[in-house]
Amino acid sequence: MSIKGGRKRLLTGAVATAAAGLALGAFALSGTANGATETADAAGAAKHAKPTIILEHGAFADGSSWNGVIADLRADGYPVVAAANPLRGPASDAAALRTVLDHVKGPKIVVGHSYGGNVISAAATAAPEVKALVYVAAFLPAPGESALELTNKYPGSTLPAALDPVTYQQADGSTATDLYIQQDKFHHQFAADVPAGQAALMAAEQRPIAQAALEEKATTAAWKTKPSWDIITTEDLNIPPAVQRFMAKRAHAHTTEVAASHSVAVSHPHLVAAVIERAARATVR
Repeated sequence: MSIKGGRKRLLTGAVATAAAGLALGAFALSGTANGATETADAAGAAKHAKPTIILEHGAFADGSSWNGVIADLRADGYPVVAAANPLRGPASDAAALRTVLDHVKGPKIVVGHSYGGNVISAAATAAPEVKALVYVAAFLPAPGESALELTNKYPGSTLPAALDPVTYQQADGSTATDLYIQQDKFHHQFAADVPAGQAALMAAEQRPIAQAALEEKATTAAWKTKPSWDIITTEDLNIPPAVQRFMAKRAHAHTTEVAASHSVAVSHPHLVAAVIERAARATVR
C-alpha cells in the first residue's frame, strides 16, 4: 500500500467518523429536545386537567338520581364519582364522604343535593383540594342549625304529611326511625316535573334517611371559606324556595333559579351540569 493511498483512505475514514459523530450528536440533541417537549406537554396537560366532580345525593334518592348529570359531565371530559350517602347523620355521613375525597387525588368540585348539602358542608371543611361547592335544591346549614330547623324557617314544605316513618330496634336495644316518602305521594311531593313512570321507579328505589339525621345540628360550614354555587328550585315542596334563597344569600352563593321540583337533577340534568361546569371553570385553571 502506498503512503498516498493510505492517506486517502485515512482521510475518508476520518470524514465518515466525523459525519457519524455529527449524526449521533444531532440525534442526541433531537432526543433531548423531544424529551423536554414531552415533559412540557405533560406538565401543561396536568395543569389544564379538569377537576373531578364528586356528587352527593340526598334523602329519598340514590346515586342514580345523577345519571343525566353524569352523562353531560363525562361528555365534556370531566371525571365523575357519585358517592353513596349512608343518610345516617351529617357528621358520620361527612366522614364517609371524606374517605372518597381523600381517595380521589387532584382538584375537586363537590356537589350536594338536598340533605347532601349538609354533608358536603361538613366534609369539605379543611379539604384544600375541594375548589368549589355546588348546592342543588340543598341545605347550607350554619353551625348549630339542622335540616329540620331550616325547613321550618319559612312556610311551604308539605313533606311531613307525605312521610312514611318506620321504627326499628337497634343493636343496643334502643329504637330509631327511618323516614321514607309514601310511594303514592312521591311523584307529587318529590318529583312533580319528572314523568310519572320514572317517578314511580324512583319511589320504589328511594333510600330512607334516619329521622335523627334531619335533627342533627351542623358543626362546620365549608361554604364560609369556599366559593359556592346554588340552584334554587322555585316549585320545591320539600325545601321551600324562601328557605333556599335565605341560605344562598347568606353564603354569598352564585345562584340560578329554575321552575322545578325538588328532583331537579332528574328533571333538568343539563342545567345542573352546566352550573357545575361553570363552578369548575371559575375555580380551577
